[in-house]
Amino acid sequence: MTNDQKDNLFILIKSLTKSEKRQFTLYVGRMDSNENSKFLNLFQLLDKMNCYDEKVILKKGIVTKQQLSNLKAHLYKQILISLRMNPMHKNIRILIREQLDFATILYQKGLYKQSLKILEKSKLLANKHQEKYVAYDIVELEKIIESQYITRSLSNRTETLVAESEKLRAQNNLTTKLSNLSLKLYERLIKAGYAKSDQEYREITQFFYENLPKFDYDKLGFREKLWYYKAHVWYSFLTQDFLSTYRYASKWVKMFDKEPAMINIHPVFYLKGNNYLMESLVLIKYPSKFNETIEQMVFWTKHNNFPKNDNLKALTFQFYYSNKLNFHFLEGSFEKGLILITEIKKGIKHYSNQIDPHHIMMLYYKIACIYFGSEDYENCILFLDKIISNKSLKMREDLLCFSRVLNIFAHYEAGFDYHLETHLRETYKFLIKMNDLHEVQKAMIRFVKGLGEIYPHELKTAFKSLYNELKGYENDPYERRSFLYLDILSWLESKIKNVPIASIIREKASTINRKERSSISPYS
Repeated sequence: MTNDQKDNLFILIKSLTKSEKRQFTLYVGRMDSNENSKFLNLFQLLDKMNCYDEKVILKKGIVTKQQLSNLKAHLYKQILISLRMNPMHKNIRILIREQLDFATILYQKGLYKQSLKILEKSKLLANKHQEKYVAYDIVELEKIIESQYITRSLSNRTETLVAESEKLRAQNNLTTKLSNLSLKLYERLIKAGYAKSDQEYREITQFFYENLPKFDYDKLGFREKLWYYKAHVWYSFLTQDFLSTYRYASKWVKMFDKEPAMINIHPVFYLKGNNYLMESLVLIKYPSKFNETIEQMVFWTKHNNFPKNDNLKALTFQFYYSNKLNFHFLEGSFEKGLILITEIKKGIKHYSNQIDPHHIMMLYYKIACIYFGSEDYENCILFLDKIISNKSLKMREDLLCFSRVLNIFAHYEAGFDYHLETHLRETYKFLIKMNDLHEVQKAMIRFVKGLGEIYPHELKTAFKSLYNELKGYENDPYERRSFLYLDILSWLESKIKNVPIASIIREKASTINRKERSSISPYS
């Protein structure tokens, strides 16, 4: 038996809507010979199955074991062809490439003039929508045809095509360098998290500026600026310069505000720009701008012109709920955050094939934090265990580290003393192994280790002592990352004042809101 999550054909069929299934049946039925074809019978069988089971398929006698692999590959291809023909999946990129395919067919038939006519129209469309890679392919095909189809204006035509080709080549080369830099920075963030020392900061900064290509900013097009801003967003995230993250994410989103038509062309980039902008707004504690941003994103995602597909639905779900949870952390409104959890769990299940495991674990950590802030420590532990027990997933070391640290405090709060020593030992070994034992973690682990020797009447003094020690690290450029994952200072204040942690965070949030109302924000 093959796991349904690992069989690509089964996953594809289960992702189809009713209309897409109906279109596939009509597409197959256009030829009478397909009426009882093996691949159609296989499609109908897989559509009815709840999980992929090869034994059931073979038992039905549709195909032999030796033929199954080829039949599945053929069915997979036919479904993709059918989906490509579906108007719902037509976007500008597919339409331009379709025209390029038509022009190629005409060229192969020797109908050069007709081919050039289609290429000229599709090139104008590609340039208008910043699809410069396919525009370059169009120009290259034009050059091939012009070398065989002689016209009176060949001399001028040659100069024009060469100039267009050189310009597009330079623009595409710049975009490639910027996108490569952005991807490498993103990989580093996913693997190791924020810079943890001066040495790491220098390494990241050196890498960034050595790989940042030189160019004239005023000559950048929409697409090149997009990758330029994206590279700076990842660099500023890595170096914990969150004000800079805000600036570049804001420029990113403002590009779409100035050219709303590009939202329809690049909806994924629009959503991601808003996501990074909202993340940075929480980190720099700018709640009013956050609300404005999320409302604007929701407005556009519900707009009739916004594309509708499974990928965009999954991203919208992920970014909306992830940032709503972030906002509840900032405001201390954990009870409101609890209301979202049922919808988030449904969404994770529904979009499990679209959202990668790393981001699912990030959502689990945020849910655990909501439960911790709501003093529901058992559910907090339940979601943290989903992260800690996941041995096969390669995820951000920071997330693994603070999941274990929060797990210790949740066990302490829940009164699960009989498990505390085991978790302390495992967490300490884990931190030593990943060489990530910073002063904040050391202080927290020392404190929890010594809890058993502290008498109840001495607890408040111990909390105050730890609070004063950690307070000194709050603005340290490398220690402060600990407070981004776990608001330990607010937790300690709640213990000292004997009030819920949510009350402490709400009090801080109200102070932020008053300051924001009484003065012009320094981030605007």
